[in-house]
Amino acid sequence: MRDFSSSSDQALLLLGRLDGRLLNSPAANIWLAQARLKGAAALASFAGIPVSVRNLQDWICGRTAPPRHSEGLNDPFSIAALFHFALSATEGHGDPIARATLNVSRSLLDDRKEADLWAPEDLVRFGPLWRMAQMLLEAPYPVASFQTVARRLIEARTSLDMPATEGQLLTTIDGRQLRIEARRFDTGWLLACHLPAALVAAGLALRPLPSLVDLPRFLPDDPEALAGHMATMIARQAGQGLVELDRLEAKLAQLPQLPVTRRSKAPLLIRLELAYPGLGRTAIARLLGISHQGATKLVAQVERLTEGRLSGLGGR
Repeated sequence: MRDFSSSSDQALLLLGRLDGRLLNSPAANIWLAQARLKGAAALASFAGIPVSVRNLQDWICGRTAPPRHSEGLNDPFSIAALFHFALSATEGHGDPIARATLNVSRSLLDDRKEADLWAPEDLVRFGPLWRMAQMLLEAPYPVASFQTVARRLIEARTSLDMPATEGQLLTTIDGRQLRIEARRFDTGWLLACHLPAALVAAGLALRPLPSLVDLPRFLPDDPEALAGHMATMIARQAGQGLVELDRLEAKLAQLPQLPVTRRSKAPLLIRLELAYPGLGRTAIARLLGISHQGATKLVAQVERLTEGRLSGLGGR
Protein backbone atom coordinates (compact mmCIF):
# COMPACT_ATOMS: atom_id res chain seq x y z
CA MET A 1 0.00 0.00 0.00
CA ARG A 2 2.86 2.33 0.76
CA ASP A 3 4.27 1.86 -2.71
CA PHE A 4 0.93 2.63 -4.35
CA SER A 5 0.44 5.75 -2.22
CA SER A 6 3.90 6.94 -3.24
CA SER A 7 3.24 6.40 -6.96
CA SER A 8 -0.17 8.05 -6.63
CA ASP A 9 1.33 11.10 -4.94
CA GLN A 10 4.05 11.33 -7.60
CA ALA A 11 1.46 11.11 -10.37
CA LEU A 12 -0.70 13.82 -8.81
CA LEU A 13 2.35 16.03 -8.29
CA LEU A 14 3.46 15.76 -11.93
CA LEU A 15 -0.10 16.14 -13.22
CA GLY A 16 -0.55 19.26 -11.10
CA ARG A 17 2.70 20.73 -12.41
CA LEU A 18 1.68 20.11 -16.01
CA ASP A 19 -1.80 21.52 -15.44
CA GLY A 20 -0.33 24.62 -13.83
CA ARG A 21 2.28 25.14 -16.52
CA LEU A 22 -0.31 24.91 -19.27
CA LEU A 23 -2.35 27.69 -17.70
CA ASN A 24 0.22 30.33 -18.61
CA SER A 25 2.58 28.70 -21.09
CA PRO A 26 3.06 30.47 -24.45
CA ALA A 27 3.26 27.00 -26.02
CA ALA A 28 0.07 25.60 -24.45
CA ASN A 29 -1.90 25.55 -27.71
CA ILE A 30 0.94 23.84 -29.57
CA TRP A 31 1.30 21.28 -26.79
CA LEU A 32 -2.42 20.48 -26.81
CA ALA A 33 -2.45 20.04 -30.59
CA GLN A 34 0.42 17.56 -30.39
CA ALA A 35 -1.09 15.78 -27.35
CA ARG A 36 -4.28 15.13 -29.32
CA LEU A 37 -2.33 13.27 -31.98
CA LYS A 38 -0.27 11.38 -29.40
CA GLY A 39 -3.43 10.34 -27.58
CA ALA A 40 -5.16 9.26 -30.80
CA ALA A 41 -2.14 7.15 -31.78
CA ALA A 42 -2.15 5.50 -28.33
CA LEU A 43 -5.88 4.75 -28.63
CA ALA A 44 -5.34 3.25 -32.09
CA SER A 45 -2.72 0.86 -30.71
CA PHE A 46 -5.06 0.01 -27.83
CA ALA A 47 -7.84 -0.80 -30.33
CA GLY A 48 -5.60 -3.03 -32.46
CA ILE A 49 -5.23 -0.64 -35.42
CA PRO A 50 -1.79 0.84 -34.69
CA VAL A 51 -0.73 4.04 -36.41
CA SER A 52 2.00 6.56 -35.66
CA VAL A 53 1.71 10.27 -34.91
CA ARG A 54 3.44 10.88 -38.24
CA ASN A 55 0.73 8.86 -40.02
CA LEU A 56 -1.90 11.12 -38.47
CA GLN A 57 0.05 14.27 -39.34
CA ASP A 58 0.29 13.19 -42.98
CA TRP A 59 -3.47 12.63 -43.06
CA ILE A 60 -4.30 15.92 -41.34
CA CYS A 61 -2.02 17.91 -43.63
CA GLY A 62 -3.67 16.37 -46.70
CA ARG A 63 -0.76 14.23 -47.85
CA THR A 64 -2.55 10.87 -47.51
CA ALA A 65 -5.94 9.22 -47.04
CA PRO A 66 -6.77 7.89 -43.54
CA PRO A 67 -3.95 5.65 -42.28
CA ARG A 68 -4.33 1.91 -43.05
CA HIS A 69 -7.34 2.57 -45.31
CA SER A 70 -5.79 1.27 -48.53
CA GLU A 71 -3.44 -1.34 -47.04
CA GLY A 72 -5.81 -4.30 -47.34
CA LEU A 73 -5.85 -4.90 -43.57
CA ASN A 74 -8.69 -6.64 -41.78
CA ASP A 75 -9.19 -3.86 -39.24
CA PRO A 76 -12.13 -4.10 -36.82
CA PHE A 77 -13.07 -0.50 -37.70
CA SER A 78 -11.70 2.60 -39.41
CA ILE A 79 -9.07 4.92 -37.97
CA ALA A 80 -11.30 7.78 -39.20
CA ALA A 81 -13.99 6.75 -36.71
CA LEU A 82 -11.50 6.33 -33.85
CA PHE A 83 -9.92 9.73 -34.55
CA HIS A 84 -13.36 11.37 -34.50
CA PHE A 85 -14.29 9.71 -31.21
CA ALA A 86 -10.92 10.61 -29.67
CA LEU A 87 -11.18 14.31 -30.58
CA SER A 88 -14.82 14.58 -29.57
CA ALA A 89 -14.15 13.09 -26.13
CA THR A 90 -12.31 16.24 -24.96
CA GLU A 91 -14.73 18.63 -26.67
CA GLY A 92 -17.07 20.93 -24.78
CA HIS A 93 -15.23 21.30 -21.47
CA GLY A 94 -15.07 25.09 -21.47
CA ASP A 95 -11.32 25.44 -22.09
CA PRO A 96 -10.88 28.25 -24.65
CA ILE A 97 -7.36 27.19 -25.66
CA ALA A 98 -8.46 23.59 -26.21
CA ARG A 99 -11.45 24.81 -28.21
CA ALA A 100 -9.26 27.04 -30.37
CA THR A 101 -6.77 24.24 -31.11
CA LEU A 102 -9.62 21.86 -31.96
CA ASN A 103 -11.07 24.42 -34.36
CA VAL A 104 -7.68 24.73 -36.08
CA SER A 105 -7.40 20.95 -36.35
CA ARG A 106 -10.87 20.76 -37.90
CA SER A 107 -9.99 23.54 -40.33
CA LEU A 108 -7.17 21.34 -41.58
CA LEU A 109 -9.14 18.08 -41.43
CA ASP A 110 -12.72 17.90 -40.21
CA ASP A 111 -12.84 14.60 -38.32
CA ARG A 112 -16.66 14.64 -38.40
CA LYS A 113 -16.82 14.76 -42.20
CA GLU A 114 -14.00 12.24 -42.55
CA ALA A 115 -15.79 9.77 -40.28
CA ASP A 116 -19.02 10.24 -42.24
CA LEU A 117 -17.13 9.61 -45.47
CA TRP A 118 -14.88 6.69 -44.50
CA ALA A 119 -16.66 5.03 -41.56
CA PRO A 120 -20.45 5.61 -41.43
CA GLU A 121 -21.08 2.04 -40.21
CA ASP A 122 -18.61 2.48 -37.35
CA LEU A 123 -20.39 5.65 -36.21
CA VAL A 124 -23.66 3.73 -36.04
CA ARG A 125 -22.07 0.75 -34.28
CA PHE A 126 -19.96 2.56 -31.70
CA GLY A 127 -21.70 5.95 -31.36
CA PRO A 128 -24.26 4.87 -28.72
CA LEU A 129 -21.58 3.05 -26.71
CA TRP A 130 -19.30 6.10 -26.89
CA ARG A 131 -22.10 8.30 -25.53
CA MET A 132 -22.89 5.80 -22.77
CA ALA A 133 -19.22 5.69 -21.75
CA GLN A 134 -19.15 9.48 -21.65
CA MET A 135 -22.25 9.61 -19.43
CA LEU A 136 -20.91 6.97 -17.03
CA LEU A 137 -17.36 8.29 -16.69
CA GLU A 138 -18.16 11.99 -16.48
CA ALA A 139 -20.83 11.62 -13.79
CA PRO A 140 -19.86 13.14 -10.38
CA TYR A 141 -17.40 11.20 -8.22
CA PRO A 142 -17.76 10.90 -4.44
CA VAL A 143 -13.99 11.16 -3.78
CA ALA A 144 -11.12 12.58 -5.80
CA SER A 145 -8.84 9.55 -6.14
CA PHE A 146 -7.48 7.15 -8.72
CA GLN A 147 -9.30 4.31 -6.96
CA THR A 148 -12.73 5.86 -7.51
CA VAL A 149 -11.96 6.46 -11.19
CA ALA A 150 -10.71 2.87 -11.50
CA ARG A 151 -13.90 1.50 -9.95
CA ARG A 152 -15.99 3.58 -12.36
CA LEU A 153 -13.98 2.29 -15.32
CA ILE A 154 -14.55 -1.32 -14.27
CA GLU A 155 -18.27 -0.72 -13.75
CA ALA A 156 -18.54 1.02 -17.12
CA ARG A 157 -16.74 -1.83 -18.86
CA THR A 158 -19.44 -4.21 -17.65
CA SER A 159 -22.16 -1.87 -18.94
CA LEU A 160 -20.47 -1.54 -22.32
CA ASP A 161 -19.71 -5.20 -22.97
CA MET A 162 -20.76 -5.80 -26.57
CA PRO A 163 -22.30 -9.18 -27.34
CA ALA A 164 -20.52 -11.07 -30.05
CA THR A 165 -22.00 -10.49 -33.48
CA GLU A 166 -23.81 -13.53 -34.82
CA GLY A 167 -21.53 -15.70 -36.92
CA GLN A 168 -22.28 -15.85 -40.63
CA LEU A 169 -24.05 -19.03 -41.84
CA LEU A 170 -22.58 -20.49 -45.04
CA THR A 171 -23.95 -23.34 -47.15
CA THR A 172 -21.41 -25.47 -49.01
CA ILE A 173 -21.92 -26.82 -52.52
CA ASP A 174 -22.87 -30.25 -51.12
CA GLY A 175 -25.56 -28.78 -48.85
CA ARG A 176 -23.69 -28.70 -45.56
CA GLN A 177 -24.11 -25.58 -43.40
CA LEU A 178 -21.17 -24.01 -41.59
CA ARG A 179 -21.26 -21.06 -39.21
CA ILE A 180 -18.21 -18.79 -39.09
CA GLU A 181 -17.06 -18.01 -35.58
CA ALA A 182 -18.73 -14.91 -34.16
CA ARG A 183 -16.70 -11.73 -33.91
CA ARG A 184 -16.49 -9.81 -30.66
CA PHE A 185 -15.52 -6.13 -30.56
CA ASP A 186 -13.39 -4.80 -27.73
CA THR A 187 -14.72 -1.58 -26.16
CA GLY A 188 -11.81 -0.78 -23.84
CA TRP A 189 -10.59 1.96 -26.16
CA LEU A 190 -13.97 3.71 -25.82
CA LEU A 191 -13.44 3.94 -22.07
CA ALA A 192 -9.88 5.17 -22.59
CA CYS A 193 -11.21 7.97 -24.84
CA HIS A 194 -13.03 9.43 -21.84
CA LEU A 195 -10.34 8.94 -19.20
CA PRO A 196 -8.98 12.54 -19.53
CA ALA A 197 -12.49 13.94 -18.95
CA ALA A 198 -13.07 11.46 -16.10
CA LEU A 199 -9.98 12.79 -14.32
CA VAL A 200 -11.46 16.30 -14.56
CA ALA A 201 -14.86 15.11 -13.33
CA ALA A 202 -13.15 13.44 -10.36
CA GLY A 203 -11.30 16.65 -9.47
CA LEU A 204 -7.85 15.26 -10.30
CA ALA A 205 -7.11 17.54 -13.28
CA LEU A 206 -8.03 21.05 -14.37
CA ARG A 207 -8.63 20.19 -18.02
CA PRO A 208 -8.80 17.06 -20.16
CA LEU A 209 -5.26 16.22 -21.26
CA PRO A 210 -5.64 14.12 -24.45
CA SER A 211 -2.47 12.08 -23.96
CA LEU A 212 -3.69 10.45 -20.70
CA VAL A 213 -5.39 7.50 -22.40
CA ASP A 214 -2.86 4.68 -22.10
CA LEU A 215 -4.91 2.08 -20.22
CA PRO A 216 -4.02 -1.64 -20.22
CA ARG A 217 -5.49 -3.55 -23.15
CA PHE A 218 -7.36 -5.84 -20.72
CA LEU A 219 -8.61 -3.94 -17.68
CA PRO A 220 -8.01 -5.81 -14.41
CA ASP A 221 -11.02 -6.59 -12.21
CA ASP A 222 -9.20 -5.28 -9.14
CA PRO A 223 -9.69 -1.48 -8.69
CA GLU A 224 -6.44 -1.21 -6.71
CA ALA A 225 -4.45 -2.81 -9.54
CA LEU A 226 -6.06 -0.56 -12.15
CA ALA A 227 -5.53 2.51 -9.97
CA GLY A 228 -1.84 1.60 -9.65
CA HIS A 229 -1.53 1.28 -13.42
CA MET A 230 -3.27 4.63 -13.90
CA ALA A 231 -0.95 6.33 -11.43
CA THR A 232 2.12 4.92 -13.17
CA MET A 233 0.80 5.90 -16.61
CA ILE A 234 -0.16 9.43 -15.55
CA ALA A 235 3.21 9.99 -13.88
CA ARG A 236 4.97 8.85 -17.06
CA GLN A 237 2.79 10.84 -19.45
CA ALA A 238 2.78 13.98 -17.30
CA GLY A 239 6.57 13.79 -16.95
CA GLN A 240 6.97 13.42 -20.71
CA GLY A 241 4.47 16.25 -21.20
CA LEU A 242 6.55 18.59 -19.03
CA VAL A 243 9.68 17.72 -21.02
CA GLU A 244 7.84 18.36 -24.29
CA LEU A 245 6.45 21.65 -22.99
CA ASP A 246 9.99 22.72 -22.02
CA ARG A 247 11.16 21.84 -25.54
CA LEU A 248 8.38 23.83 -27.23
CA GLU A 249 8.91 26.86 -25.00
CA ALA A 250 12.65 26.74 -25.73
CA LYS A 251 11.90 26.46 -29.44
CA LEU A 252 9.72 29.55 -29.32
CA ALA A 253 12.33 31.43 -27.30
CA GLN A 254 15.03 30.60 -29.86
CA LEU A 255 13.09 32.17 -32.69
CA PRO A 256 14.13 35.75 -33.33
CA GLN A 257 11.91 38.70 -32.60
CA LEU A 258 10.32 39.04 -36.00
CA PRO A 259 10.50 42.52 -37.56
CA VAL A 260 6.91 42.38 -38.76
CA THR A 261 3.81 44.52 -38.39
CA ARG A 262 1.12 43.77 -35.85
CA ARG A 263 -1.17 42.52 -38.63
CA SER A 264 1.41 40.10 -40.04
CA LYS A 265 0.42 36.43 -40.09
CA ALA A 266 4.06 35.26 -39.88
CA PRO A 267 4.06 34.62 -36.08
CA LEU A 268 0.85 32.60 -36.36
CA LEU A 269 2.28 30.54 -39.22
CA ILE A 270 5.34 29.69 -37.12
CA ARG A 271 3.12 28.37 -34.31
CA LEU A 272 1.03 26.37 -36.77
CA GLU A 273 4.12 24.74 -38.23
CA LEU A 274 5.34 23.75 -34.76
CA ALA A 275 1.96 22.14 -34.05
CA TYR A 276 1.52 20.51 -37.48
CA PRO A 277 4.94 20.00 -39.12
CA GLY A 278 4.97 19.97 -42.90
CA LEU A 279 1.92 22.15 -43.56
CA GLY A 280 1.41 22.64 -47.28
CA ARG A 281 0.66 25.95 -48.94
CA THR A 282 -2.94 24.97 -49.65
CA ALA A 283 -3.55 24.21 -45.96
CA ILE A 284 -1.80 27.43 -44.94
CA ALA A 285 -3.96 29.46 -47.31
CA ARG A 286 -7.14 27.84 -45.94
CA LEU A 287 -6.18 28.29 -42.29
CA LEU A 288 -5.05 31.90 -42.60
CA GLY A 289 -7.69 33.01 -45.09
CA ILE A 290 -5.24 34.09 -47.78
CA SER A 291 -4.63 33.17 -51.40
CA HIS A 292 -2.26 30.39 -52.48
CA GLN A 293 0.08 33.05 -53.83
CA GLY A 294 -0.10 34.89 -50.51
CA ALA A 295 0.70 31.65 -48.68
CA THR A 296 3.74 31.10 -50.92
CA LYS A 297 5.03 34.61 -50.15
CA LEU A 298 4.37 34.18 -46.43
CA VAL A 299 6.24 30.86 -46.34
CA ALA A 300 9.23 32.49 -48.07
CA GLN A 301 9.12 35.39 -45.60
CA VAL A 302 9.01 33.10 -42.55
CA GLU A 303 11.84 30.91 -43.86
CA ARG A 304 13.94 34.03 -44.40
CA LEU A 305 13.13 35.50 -40.98
CA THR A 306 13.76 32.21 -39.15
CA GLU A 307 16.87 31.46 -41.18
CA GLY A 308 15.47 28.14 -42.38
CA ARG A 309 14.79 26.72 -38.90
CA LEU A 310 11.33 25.65 -40.08
CA SER A 311 12.64 23.75 -43.08
CA GLY A 312 9.52 21.61 -43.59
CA LEU A 313 7.25 24.62 -44.09
CA GLY A 314 5.11 24.80 -47.19
CA GLY A 315 6.12 21.34 -48.36
CA ARG A 316 3.27 21.17 -50.81
